[in-house]
Amino acid sequence: MAIVIDKSQRWRVVAAHLFLICLCALVIFPLLMVVSISLRPGNFATGSLIPTTISLEHWRFALGLPVTNADGQVIIPDLPVLRWLWNSVKVATLSATTAVLLSTTAAYAFSRMKFGGKKASLVGLMLMQMFPTILALIAIHAIFSRLGHTFPAFGIDSPWALVLAYSGGIALHIWTIKGFYETIPAEIEEAATVDGATPWQAFWRVLLPMALPIIMVIFLLAFISAVNEYPVASILLRSQDQLTMAAGMKQFLYQQRYLWGDFAAAAILSGLPIAVVFILVQRWMISGLTAGANKG
Repeated sequence: MAIVIDKSQRWRVVAAHLFLICLCALVIFPLLMVVSISLRPGNFATGSLIPTTISLEHWRFALGLPVTNADGQVIIPDLPVLRWLWNSVKVATLSATTAVLLSTTAAYAFSRMKFGGKKASLVGLMLMQMFPTILALIAIHAIFSRLGHTFPAFGIDSPWALVLAYSGGIALHIWTIKGFYETIPAEIEEAATVDGATPWQAFWRVLLPMALPIIMVIFLLAFISAVNEYPVASILLRSQDQLTMAAGMKQFLYQQRYLWGDFAAAAILSGLPIAVVFILVQRWMISGLTAGANKG
């Protein structure tokens, strides 16, 4: 039997599809502009969306390959873009892993344990997150400058200093994971304890597998934040070989000349690690969310 759909209902469906198409176009348009700029000859930000002439000079420059200019001269790129990309991936992976390790254990303490000053500590963590990082740049520089005298590995111009600085911003992650822990019944851990599991085994083998979706979300957010972060990286890193992608790309924008084409190609490269991590992580996120917290 055929189902008769009301005419107004059909118009609502059409309007919803048109809205989604327009929304997708608005989201994709800036990316298409960056791709277009990276494929144009010359370093110009203006021009048509579809280039009349396709040039790979900016991509060759970003990949460290020799570039031939309009006069026939071969130019060797002097900016280590791929090195910056590797530094960004390394720092982001280490800082995201550290953030997950610290936030999962700290959130467990706040969620399951009772101790003095628990509420005040949670409020303090939230208050610290209210102030932007840029307000603490002077303090961060002073701390790591002094720390480098005792521990050179964590001093200025060291990627480990950047990892340590990024690991300090986990207050919001603790709140997020704590809220997820509280949705998991504590009786499941108590049952594991009755079966002979230690508190650590109950946490590691029972609670963490159930909290895998939120852990993947926290890792992804911490990774994206570390890749895109600029202010802290710009004051802690100095030498060109130690720069991350966000800090190094400032060198494409000179005071008298902006290399927009080279900048666009490097910007697209900087987004590739985030896309790869999201593709790798989403399988665990989706499977964990659909399985539910009480999966046997």
